[in-house]
Amino acid sequence: MPKYLIHGSYTLDGVRGLLKEGGSSRRAHCKKHVANLGGKLEAFYFAFGGEDLYAIVDLPDNVNGAAFSMSVAAAGAFRSSMIVLLTPEEIDQSVKKAAKAGYRPPGLSR
Repeated sequence: MPKYLIHGSYTLDGVRGLLKEGGSSRRAHCKKHVANLGGKLEAFYFAFGGEDLYAIVDLPDNVNGAAFSMSVAAAGAFRSSMIVLLTPEEIDQSVKKAAKAGYRPPGLSR
């Protein structure tokens, strides 16, 4: 199952809601939201600095990843970004395919 790193910041309304509900409640809700899409919440952390939250989730595919992202964005209380995470073994497979792909940069002949 693909893994995704989610990070982002609460809007003013989101911070007000967080102050009212607390952090454990948000983690529980995120876990349920991910499960409803057939996935699993692996890690969930609050932070301060540039971002308010970091989470790692497993979701069945990019369609469910997009559904997660859109539903959070549509609610308007959290601005997030989602990054696809790759395992070292997936990179090994990609390296083998890249070598066979035959890409040539512009302006160079081979």
